[in-house]
Amino acid sequence: MSLLPPQIQKAIEEFSKLPGIGLKSAERLTFHLLRSSKASPETLGKALTDLKTQLNYCKHCQMVTLQDECSICADASRDHATILVVENPLDVIAFERSGYKGVYHVLHGVLSPIDGMGPEQLKLKELMDRCKGGKVKEIIVATNPDIEGEATASYIQRKLTDIVSSITRLAHGLPMGADIEFADQVTLKEAIDGRRAL
Repeated sequence: MSLLPPQIQKAIEEFSKLPGIGLKSAERLTFHLLRSSKASPETLGKALTDLKTQLNYCKHCQMVTLQDECSICADASRDHATILVVENPLDVIAFERSGYKGVYHVLHGVLSPIDGMGPEQLKLKELMDRCKGGKVKEIIVATNPDIEGEATASYIQRKLTDIVSSITRLAHGLPMGADIEFADQVTLKEAIDGRRAL
């Protein structure tokens, strides 16, 4: 029998589903919201609802946006013949800091059968569709240098090798097992400059 009311138990349970949040952190967050006059559960709830209901994916690159097309894809000064393929929107933010001037494609994950992530769960079909027609000259695969990222890179290379003339992978200036979103600007710039063919 729990000492806590079911509403508190449910809040702790939901917080603990978030990445990086264990049971103790979930409990702290729940009780912080309960007792704090500054942290409003209503404001947090509305922000989370708006996150799911008011955002779209860009019709080209699958980045989160308020419109049908993100600001990067709408920018005519960008190199639209070069597509940098990343795992998630945070990677786009990291590469923007590096000075990259092409466009992106966000997969929203990597191939990971153990987590139920196959090609159908990723934005791979959208990437294949973008590459048809011959306008794309280079695909730079910028998935994380771990087992899932390498498997995803290999899959992309197999699917696009007859469609795109140049498919490259980031140089391994990034350490194995590292997350791109935490890399510094210089490391990311060197990784782009030192990319290699798959």
